[in-house]
Amino acid sequence: MSPAFRTMDVEPRTKGVLLEPFVHQVGGHSCVLRFNETTLCKPLVPREHQFYETLPAEMRKFTPQYKAVLIFVRFADEFGASGNIETKEQGVVSVRFEEDEDRNLCLIAYPLKGDHGTVDIVDNSDCEPKSKLLRWTNKKHLVLETEKSPKDWVRQHRKEEKMKSHKLEEEFEWLKKSEVLYYSVEKKGNISSQLKHYNPWSMKCHQQQLQRMKENAKHRNQYKFILLENLTSRYEVPCVLDLKMGTRQHGDDASEEKAANQIRKCQQSTSAVIGVRVCGMQVYQAGTGQLMFMNKYHGRKLSVQGFKEALFQFFHNGRYLRRELLGPVLKKLTELKAVLERQESYRFYSSSLLVIYDGKEWPEVTLDSDAEDLEDLSEESADESAGAYAYKPIGASSVDVRMIDFAHTTCRLYGEDSVVHEGQDAGYIFGLQSLIDIVTEISEESGE
Repeated sequence: MSPAFRTMDVEPRTKGVLLEPFVHQVGGHSCVLRFNETTLCKPLVPREHQFYETLPAEMRKFTPQYKAVLIFVRFADEFGASGNIETKEQGVVSVRFEEDEDRNLCLIAYPLKGDHGTVDIVDNSDCEPKSKLLRWTNKKHLVLETEKSPKDWVRQHRKEEKMKSHKLEEEFEWLKKSEVLYYSVEKKGNISSQLKHYNPWSMKCHQQQLQRMKENAKHRNQYKFILLENLTSRYEVPCVLDLKMGTRQHGDDASEEKAANQIRKCQQSTSAVIGVRVCGMQVYQAGTGQLMFMNKYHGRKLSVQGFKEALFQFFHNGRYLRRELLGPVLKKLTELKAVLERQESYRFYSSSLLVIYDGKEWPEVTLDSDAEDLEDLSEESADESAGAYAYKPIGASSVDVRMIDFAHTTCRLYGEDSVVHEGQDAGYIFGLQSLIDIVTEISEESGE
């Protein structure tokens, strides 16, 4: 087992887990789903899967943890007698979709049933909606539990599919035009629970994934997804910045058309100039009670000055700049840069860098200097002043910096790659240095 694994205990059962949209996804085109509170899953890409299973130890703190789900297996001996229960660890699950009578789709994750053969059809009664489901028979034909005749249903189904497809295209065109969105939220309510109703990019990715799987359902209703750490789970109201890193985005295996398209995007954005561009942003501005979303289409249009202003906006809560976050961000960016400078042959094409912090306002609590709890306060959560300590919960002033999305990463360890690179990923490191310089400028100009 790779040391990158982090074990996640799951009850011994064969029933599925209902997957939900991950409401804090602000960039990328691959759908990310919520497996549970601390775990996400996304479609398995062999190259990305290989990266997580082989990444260098010193890089692990800068990537999401690759998680293992414990699967309990009962076995029998050659005479048919039952044996003990053993466990297998997997960082991959099988995902299928079911559809209810209202044509609503849901994605369900199941343990893989082994490395050979097809995945067995398992009982999904615990995740079945109250309405009836379209079920798969062993022959892979859809069986409709309704009184309508097959011809009537097919005719109606095709009509509805065309309408849904057209509506989806209109919604995505609107999303392209609405590149920066502001929503007012109820500050007295549960802000975190309100996020699920607003994030347009998350819903776009989720709907596209459902649509792709539905269109392929005739030929395939089984997909592998990898399990990864939910980096936002420790924050009450996650503020998330997705930065596309590097001066080159296309992989070595990209077609000429794909490579030309990616080169054009880099040349027409800040990627070519400073090695980084905004791919998405979600910020809660406590001062105004607004959620702000910025998508990749706006990020591509930003000048270098516009990029700096977007970064400033990300660390601003609507009343003042969150200066206490800038130092920790700079420290982690500098450390990451040093780590990547020691990596030989890696190229992180089309990879992103996430910056995450908590947008929730935490009330300060003052303790007398002789309080017993002082020795338990960390340096990050304590601020000594005039014989007393004013502090906030750990998550209030912490910030996370992580690399994500490795579908086009390459390294000499990947034996099947036709192109083997030497030395450092200069484009990615250039982007990191630009980011360090800009955050430093913001810090100095704000009087930090």
